[in-house]
Amino acid sequence: MNKEWSELNKTMQTQIKKRDTYEDGIGTLFDLRNRLMETLISLNSELGREDFDAIPFINTDGYHSKTIAYSIWHIFRIEDIVVHTLINEDEQIFFIGNYQKRINSPIITTGNELVKQQIADFSRLLNLQELYSYIFEVKESTEKIIKSLSYVELNRKISEERKECLKSLHVVSTDENAIWLIDYWCNKDIRGLFQMPFSRHWIMHTEACLRIKNKIHP
Repeated sequence: MNKEWSELNKTMQTQIKKRDTYEDGIGTLFDLRNRLMETLISLNSELGREDFDAIPFINTDGYHSKTIAYSIWHIFRIEDIVVHTLINEDEQIFFIGNYQKRINSPIITTGNELVKQQIADFSRLLNLQELYSYIFEVKESTEKIIKSLSYVELNRKISEERKECLKSLHVVSTDENAIWLIDYWCNKDIRGLFQMPFSRHWIMHTEACLRIKNKIHP
């Protein structure tokens, strides 16, 4: 793991555990996310369209076995779903902004159900310009919501009602590679969600994108 990102993530996790360092922890989280977003933006300026669809590690396991386009989609669909449906209990940016049509995506899910060539085929369909518009909007909305949360609210668990609402939206596939996400998220408190989809999840997939990039352009 990138040492700088890893250290920021560890610092953030320590800070948000204590009331008196909670605000500092949110600042550290935003710093980490800004650095990761800079990396994702740099990919858009440095790589050609076909590079986003390349899948050089197709037969391996791990985050790097995907495509860059898929990885970006996946990071932000998960964040949008978690922050809006489960935490803020409002409508996802994806639906408000008509992003399925704009991005030209055949799916509304996180993409966990896709494997190997399906991932490459999916990636080729996506409108990258609209995908980047989506990720900027999701990041901004997430951080606005995070800023509004108090230290006490971090202990809040996801309600059964919210869990059922999530299921009804069909934004998580019923495929065995995806359905586990519902219990995974809903068994966490808000603090736990800060530590995975909003930080560590970004790191793992951004590092995978860089590994793909370095394989294509050694």
